[in-house]
Amino acid sequence: MKTEAAKWANAHLSGSPYYVANGSEETIFLAAATQGLPVMLKGPTGCGKTRFVEAMAHRLGRPLVTVACHDDLTAADLVGRHLLKGGETVWVDGPLTRAVREGAMCYLDEVVEARQDTTVVLHPLADHRRELYIERLGLSLRAADGFMLVVSYNPGYQSVLKDLKDSTRQRMVGIDLNYLPAAVEEQVIVHESGISLGMAQALVALATAIRRLDSDTVREVASTRTLVSAARLIAAGVAPRDAAVAAVAVPLSDEVSTVEGLSELIDVFVPMESAARSGRSAEHLSA
Repeated sequence: MKTEAAKWANAHLSGSPYYVANGSEETIFLAAATQGLPVMLKGPTGCGKTRFVEAMAHRLGRPLVTVACHDDLTAADLVGRHLLKGGETVWVDGPLTRAVREGAMCYLDEVVEARQDTTVVLHPLADHRRELYIERLGLSLRAADGFMLVVSYNPGYQSVLKDLKDSTRQRMVGIDLNYLPAAVEEQVIVHESGISLGMAQALVALATAIRRLDSDTVREVASTRTLVSAARLIAAGVAPRDAAVAAVAVPLSDEVSTVEGLSELIDVFVPMESAARSGRSAEHLSA
């Protein structure tokens, strides 16, 4: 049986976005892609959902269209609208329509942030029809070969007002993602930043302690993304404690008492000063 570190060492494909599997997500995603099925990714902030989609698009050789969803996102933002150009009214495709026409992968990041009436336009694309209805053109557009719909969201932010409708969810294949086992997360941080394994272990130990805190203490926990940010600051010459405070404690809360409490945890796990960089220098990282 391969160790977690061995899995990490063999996971990188040359030229592809760096992603380390944490289960069967790659197998399920690739199978869904061959069958033309849409995929719904669920997982906490910063656990690698976007990187996973980028890696899968690269592996499948498909262009990737990414949409960062938000409260004001309308159906027209996704599908397209008429615009005035040079005194003429012309139709301009939205990102979803472009992906449908081109056979690209369309990734709707944090889809629950979009208005629910917006996500209804996804329904005919997410079932056997694979069609996008463009009301303003009176046109039903058949998805080109290769088109794939992928959505993601963080279940921790779910509420009655922000959730996918059952009619939307049941059209998709669901994949749960989570933070990596500690040994693998440490290696990811080393790969992404160039700091020493010992310093990466300190950062992961800090994250593990934060992730065990009561949910009333912090709304979100330290993600792999925040650890990589801290590690890159350290690689650039910032003192480890200062880097951890700036990349982990301050972004997690606006409450002074909470930031102070997180800073005390940092004092326990992260050394004040360190030259714990690996052979890759800050100059190399910025090159």
